[in-house]
Amino acid sequence: MKNTLKILSAILIICVSFCTAHAQGTLKKIVNKGELRVGLTADQPPFSMKNKQGEIIGYEVDMATLLAKSMGVKLKLVVLPFNSLIDALDGGKIDMVMSGMTITPERNLKVAFVGPYMVSGKSILTKSSILARAESTEELNEGSRISVAVLEGSTSQTFVETYMENVDMTKVKNYDEGINLVRTEIVNALVADYPFCVISAMKYGNEGMVTLDQPLTIEPIGAALPKNDPLFLNLVQNYVSSLELAGVFEMLSAKWLEDGTWMLEVE
Repeated sequence: MKNTLKILSAILIICVSFCTAHAQGTLKKIVNKGELRVGLTADQPPFSMKNKQGEIIGYEVDMATLLAKSMGVKLKLVVLPFNSLIDALDGGKIDMVMSGMTITPERNLKVAFVGPYMVSGKSILTKSSILARAESTEELNEGSRISVAVLEGSTSQTFVETYMENVDMTKVKNYDEGINLVRTEIVNALVADYPFCVISAMKYGNEGMVTLDQPLTIEPIGAALPKNDPLFLNLVQNYVSSLELAGVFEMLSAKWLEDGTWMLEVE
């Protein structure tokens, strides 16, 4: 994998050299300043999270590191609440968002997207074996009323508001808060992206945490970029396409979604 990443870095450095003479907007600022600012929450395993040393690691952190290295600039990870990431991008506080963000038409009206580099979907994290056997929203709506937590401003909130009728919804600021509500049985379930639910079920399996066998929806995950910088968009799209062709997505998925040994590094 190291040799593959070196080759990709060399290819992208050539791309940047070609574009720099004509760069404007975000890309020009990144090159001139020598810094790429990537916004994320750092509490969305396996996309991004903090290890025991306080370092931010994860699937998207590896991708951002590759991009910054290939551009020959320093990577700066900017930790923000999920609900404020797009506003921070629009306000110029960050250069891009890589935080398990689903590509939606509503978001695409505000920002440009590159990807998808992962296909996810909605799932539930719960202690209830009955809920964990559900295969559709119709089954979740059957029976007694349930309480669920969702990340405020996320597509999970929209999903619950649109498709889950027989629920009481609690909006949380971060996933740690949502998990704790499930762990302490204040709510019956947390609705979140499927990879996050799978990883969390593995981590807290000794507490009876379980998730669905398959996601309830299919959702593309991508990087959000400023909408008015075609050169930056083109560069990052080429980068993501190069990673896909080189098989790096499969390597990252094996590392962060299948292996699980990285969980020994986090609290």
